[in-house]
Amino acid sequence: MATVPITSPLGPDPDDPWHALIETGRGDERLVREALDRPRDARTVAIPGELHPLVAEALGRRGIDRLYTHQAEALEAAWDGPTIVTTGTASGKSLCFTLPTLDVLCRDPKARAIYLYPTKALAQDQARSLHAFGLHKQVRPAIYDGDTRQEDRRAIRKNANLILTNPDMLHTGVLPHHRLWGDLFANLAVVVVDEAHVYRGVFGSHVANVLRRLRRIAHAYGTDPRFLLASATIANPVELAERLTGLDDIALVDDDGAPGARRQIAMWNPPVVDDVLQTRGSPMAEAAEIVADLVREGARTICFIKSRKGVELVAKLTRERLDKHQAERVAPYRAGYTPQQRRELEAQLTRGDLLAVITTDALELGIDIGSLDACVVVTFPGTVASLRQMWGRAGRRGRGLAVYIAGDDALDQFFCRHPDEFLDRPVESAILDHESEEIHAAHLLCAAHEGPIDPVRDVETLGDGVRTACEALVSVGLLVERRGTYVLRQADDYPAARVSLRSASPDSVAIVDLSSGELLGTVDAARSHTTVHDGAVYLHQGRSYEVRELDLDGRRALVEPFDGDWYTQPKKETETFVEKLLDRRDTMGVVLSYGVVTVTDTVHAYQRKRLPSQEVIDLQTLDLPPLAFTTRALWYELGADVLDGLPREALLGALHAVEHAQIAVLPLIAMCDRWDIGGLSTNLHPQTGGPAIFIYDGHPGGIGITRQGFASFERLAADAARLIGECPCESGCPSCVQSPKCGNLNDPLHKAGALEVLGRMLARR
Repeated sequence: MATVPITSPLGPDPDDPWHALIETGRGDERLVREALDRPRDARTVAIPGELHPLVAEALGRRGIDRLYTHQAEALEAAWDGPTIVTTGTASGKSLCFTLPTLDVLCRDPKARAIYLYPTKALAQDQARSLHAFGLHKQVRPAIYDGDTRQEDRRAIRKNANLILTNPDMLHTGVLPHHRLWGDLFANLAVVVVDEAHVYRGVFGSHVANVLRRLRRIAHAYGTDPRFLLASATIANPVELAERLTGLDDIALVDDDGAPGARRQIAMWNPPVVDDVLQTRGSPMAEAAEIVADLVREGARTICFIKSRKGVELVAKLTRERLDKHQAERVAPYRAGYTPQQRRELEAQLTRGDLLAVITTDALELGIDIGSLDACVVVTFPGTVASLRQMWGRAGRRGRGLAVYIAGDDALDQFFCRHPDEFLDRPVESAILDHESEEIHAAHLLCAAHEGPIDPVRDVETLGDGVRTACEALVSVGLLVERRGTYVLRQADDYPAARVSLRSASPDSVAIVDLSSGELLGTVDAARSHTTVHDGAVYLHQGRSYEVRELDLDGRRALVEPFDGDWYTQPKKETETFVEKLLDRRDTMGVVLSYGVVTVTDTVHAYQRKRLPSQEVIDLQTLDLPPLAFTTRALWYELGADVLDGLPREALLGALHAVEHAQIAVLPLIAMCDRWDIGGLSTNLHPQTGGPAIFIYDGHPGGIGITRQGFASFERLAADAARLIGECPCESGCPSCVQSPKCGNLNDPLHKAGALEVLGRMLARR
């Protein structure tokens, strides 16, 4: 990040609408660090003469007579081959892929294109932008997603030459029905993948398979479309593009020529309200106070919060701090609204009718909601890349305010203790594994439905391991081999309907509201025991429900609306069994391994806790069968060199605390969330014969998270030691070794013992 000291001549301006807010934060020490993003002048070049004249004229009508340097570079690269553009927020990335696409459509009346977006709002926004070019005879865009009316779909297939959709619709609504889309695939010239950085982890692993299936179908119709990708800044854009598409030699455009605003950065830490427990004030209350101050000063503001419930709460708290007229200009925006509600909110944002919008990451991406003055991010969003994408929203009139409000979470407090290191952190690498066993197998079944899999011809799109993977599916009775190709055993099967792109598990449990009979949604079968067990309090779209019954045979959870003042936390036992060793090394006095493990979870009780005090009400027992899944893990065996002299009563608590701390800081290395990771610590593992700590990918098959941890284990241990050692609490708190997802309800934990174990390991580096 190009930051400068706050005392520089580029420093804050007393006329900034947030000046008083910043002064207040300095005075009461909630403001733990300030910095400035340097302003940056635009670099432009002439519009290339080779661009189709109609497209050049359309640019002129929109008042564009020059391009930013990266836009011109991207246009040239796109003419040559597959390309990924990775520049800052509001840098005009959409023109980087729209200009070459319009050029193709104007030159070839038969040509077709697909734009892929991770959200419906982005597709709507891009459709408006495409219409603004005025090329209505040459360019006929249409949105094809879950909101598209059935009566419109046939006309879209027949008439549109630019389809705007999302990976989910491509997966279930287009590829399995490719015969209805024959004209599209026979003339497919361009595929655009926007916001590519979103496609990581489980979602990215699925999308990588969908894009390979897309290329395979296009080849069957005789086309080889050009792939153009756009992404926020990440550490590995070319690798991500290659993993997503299966293509090689993808050109990178990353030299941003767009202007940059002078942006003031503020790291904000709520005050400690309990010195013993080291608990802090609510980050949501802090956010409401900050947003309300900004609204009073007339600053157009966006506030990002992880949860839908948090969005509604902060919007409510903000409005309560404002007069009636100001409160009417504050609105929440989240998933779960009707299409009409979303369109109206987006229009209000674009027109400037709203002064503040409180949102989940639904608006993190490139939707054009007009110029904003300030961006407030409540708790760390999971990656530095996402945080900077959000912060990049702020910068109207050449100036902006970017605020990060920390929570109690260990990673948030770690960053507040190291603000300079946080601000200077490089962006992360996006991780995905399209050959993750369960995900890959599910998509091979989808591909077999779309057409017989030829293990020779389809290697180019489905990969070198296609024959081996298909043979494995034959062995379990899902595919059969016929005349050298692989087809579904049941010809009328429709596997795409069973594969959710947001889940690694093919099985799901339906959540049904007993009061209305409405299907609220689904949850992975692998997670149903911890989220929708009998008595669980379940959140959906900001509303609370109590689970009356988890019907395992019927694969449904029956729930009722809930207005109680408690929440639930499951208590479970976890076992790991090493199936296959893939790598091993000695380091830091431990034997470190990486491989395939089976994780077995048994949920046997749940705790009810009072809100907001977190006081324990009671522990209720459950009778649920164990659930097992196979994944990838790192584990290490601790011998006498590390554990000698540690009191027996402290051993298990120390190992448990080390496990929690390493899981908390693993997102510093891998582009993931702590909820994507699981762990087990034991003083006697049956296979290792001694004390061991396991950290595993929390998704069936694994997606590459713990591989990163294995490769950077020394850093993982050092970061965990810093996290624990710098926390001022006495015996462990949510800011260091307590975990909100602990299956043992954070018992036992021994903070001092964990520091001793990590200290001995680090001394042997």
